[in-house]
Amino acid sequence: MLLRLLQLASPNLPVGGFTYSQGLEWAVEADWVRGAEGFRAWQREQLEDTLGHLDWPLLARLYQACRAEDAEAFARWSRFLLANRETAELRLEERQRGQALVRLLDGWQLTQAPEWRDSLALTQLGGMAWLAAHWDIPLRELALGHGFSWLEGAVMAGVKLVPFGQQMAQSLLRDLCAELPAVLDRALALPDDQLGGGLPLLAIASARHETQYTRLFRS
Repeated sequence: MLLRLLQLASPNLPVGGFTYSQGLEWAVEADWVRGAEGFRAWQREQLEDTLGHLDWPLLARLYQACRAEDAEAFARWSRFLLANRETAELRLEERQRGQALVRLLDGWQLTQAPEWRDSLALTQLGGMAWLAAHWDIPLRELALGHGFSWLEGAVMAGVKLVPFGQQMAQSLLRDLCAELPAVLDRALALPDDQLGGGLPLLAIASARHETQYTRLFRS
């Protein structure tokens, strides 16, 4: 189980996560993020809002739908997640990651019924939930593994863009990871009517990145 979780959280999982900055590239160019402390503040807001009020609560619902073999609920929450990605860039990223995971499932010959397959291609979170349920990975461990992977990708983007060195990167990763368990506790307790993130600067940065003249990261 632990080894399967590490595989799901690995930056080598072929879903292309390292190719996206989720608006950070524009935020740095616009001088909204300055230095390591500016990055810490930028990422902490996303940790509280995006992970805590959207990604993790929805991961839990997708996971529970897989456990219950409820394809209708899985499809509904997958569409809800995609609808809450506020820019074309963020929606495209989510779909591309989901489609990459479906190709991985095909390569492993883990077939899915048609009513699951279309929904699995919508989001990466859906594919992670499906695999975790298939591999009997507990929800809390799945969420923390996903959170670590998300933070690691953000920090590595920060190394290139802000920039800061590898020692600072590891310090940031350590400090931000220490906040994950408390955020997860709150996320798992949220009722349906409190789901949804909203960070205007993140949305603006992502939208502006779509047409940024020079960039390292994909949109």
